[in-house]
Amino acid sequence: MAAYIQDTAHNEEARLNALRDLNLLDTSPSDSFDRLTRLASKLLDAPVSTISLTDRDRQWFKSKVGVDITEIPREQAPCSYAIGDNGIFVVPDLQADPRFIGSPLAQAGIRFYAGAPLFTRQGYGLGTLCVVDDKVRELDDEGRQVLRDLAGMVMSQIELNSTIGRSDAVTGLPNQHQMFEDIEDLARLHPGETATGLMFDLVSQRQSGQGQRVLGSSFTEALVRGCASRLRQHLGNSSRLYHVGPTRLAVLVTPEFGGDPDALIHSLANLLRDPVECDGIPVTPTLAVGSCLFQLDELSPRDALRRMLNAVEDAALSDDGIADYSPGHDLRHARSFMLLNDFRAALATPGQLHLDYQPRVELATGECSGVEALLRWTHPQLGPVPPFDFIPDIEQTAFAKPLTEWVARTALAQIVEWRGMGINMKVSINVSARNLDETDFAERMLEFVRVAGADPAMLELEFTESAIARNGTLVVRQLQALRDAGITIAIDDFGSGYSNLSYLQKLPASILKVDRAFIAELETSERDQTLVRSVIEMAHQLGYRVVAEGIETQSTYDLVRSWGCAEGQGYLMAKPMTAAALGEWLSPTNLSAVA
Repeated sequence: MAAYIQDTAHNEEARLNALRDLNLLDTSPSDSFDRLTRLASKLLDAPVSTISLTDRDRQWFKSKVGVDITEIPREQAPCSYAIGDNGIFVVPDLQADPRFIGSPLAQAGIRFYAGAPLFTRQGYGLGTLCVVDDKVRELDDEGRQVLRDLAGMVMSQIELNSTIGRSDAVTGLPNQHQMFEDIEDLARLHPGETATGLMFDLVSQRQSGQGQRVLGSSFTEALVRGCASRLRQHLGNSSRLYHVGPTRLAVLVTPEFGGDPDALIHSLANLLRDPVECDGIPVTPTLAVGSCLFQLDELSPRDALRRMLNAVEDAALSDDGIADYSPGHDLRHARSFMLLNDFRAALATPGQLHLDYQPRVELATGECSGVEALLRWTHPQLGPVPPFDFIPDIEQTAFAKPLTEWVARTALAQIVEWRGMGINMKVSINVSARNLDETDFAERMLEFVRVAGADPAMLELEFTESAIARNGTLVVRQLQALRDAGITIAIDDFGSGYSNLSYLQKLPASILKVDRAFIAELETSERDQTLVRSVIEMAHQLGYRVVAEGIETQSTYDLVRSWGCAEGQGYLMAKPMTAAALGEWLSPTNLSAVA
């Protein structure tokens, strides 16, 4: 999995994005770069030297000595080969090398080429510092080292020119790029030894938003500066402090540290829990502290930072705000990243995604009143992926829109297919909160219904409480348009999220689905019995039809039916099944068994 993620991180599009983010392509000549190409030409006794950036289909020269052209086609350019690894790429005679015979350089009379790749700290190959000659020659070890050192100077200049620098403007502390360099230096000085990385997240997202509204935009900066000042006074020479995010500080505890890292973590955490003066107002940080122990020469600086970030995110969810790096959590994050990255292909590849259908039944008669469409994903490497492993993450990304469109189109096609078989089956699909942020959501959904040739009355859309309660005006307008067209609107997982029930009076919804968490313990919990019975009574008074989710026993079935609950869904009646299996399940024998 790690290899997979690494390959993804270094793909061509990511490399090109990294190159363009530096804003170097097609810029004016620069003396700072020209000095380096002149130095390379002089030290290596080569008539031509260039700093060449590898674009999608060309090699563009940011700096050049001894040549007038500013770019050449990327195809057959030696620089394209040079960025393939970390070594110096040497071609003694281009006109004798089958890879470059007929290339523009060879046709121009160039014989010798030597290039050192220019890699960012994230591992993206930008291009090369290269020297060429019209004579056949080799490059000895000393010459290779000179070219390698000069390439390092070029990258340092690129970082400075792109305003990356080495310090943060707010605190004056070294930033994460300096931390990366320091970890690399420590790995050379202390091979095989361990260091500890600490990450301090000083402000929760909620506190940051509230603080900026009340105290102004300088609130966060003042808090970070105050906390950084405390840490700086407390840390000795064997620990280094960095500013690595808007509200995040990091401490690198080096091998020279002779104390107990755990004791240091708690002492620093206690130091930061006291209020900090922010423009005269005392503010108490909402602190989270994550830590990871790592071997310097076995872990890249970027991976060390990633582990620290994972640890601090775990700490934010813990009781005491402190957490060590968890390899298990890291694997889950890696898996989530992989699934997100692969979901685009899943949408485009027939057979990976499909819908199963779980029946809903009329509790009074046991007759099937409709089905809920449930998304299933069979990953080409991982096999079946549980919905809770990918849907919550998908719904936080731009994939939420194409996912809902795929589910809607597939469900509508199934409705039409069933109709052709003489089965009029209402299908309910789940819609995410992000979909309701789309101003044309209702319009597009109605267009899907029209194109499919389906009856709108056979489609039901389920929204969670949190989705429908966050943007009242837009939500009501879109849901009303859908309901006016004949589509049923349902509130899913009722009781699990939103606490203000006033929205129930305003929404054009007609179905309320009680969350399965309240149904699971219904037989033994008097509190849940009181709550569910009260919800059913309230829903009836507001004109809602109630569905109980997660019914797994006959006793539960009988209880909710006795309270007037109209419909039920759960394993007692039927598990999710394919469309083909549903036809067999619809036989009168199966339906009457649960009535």
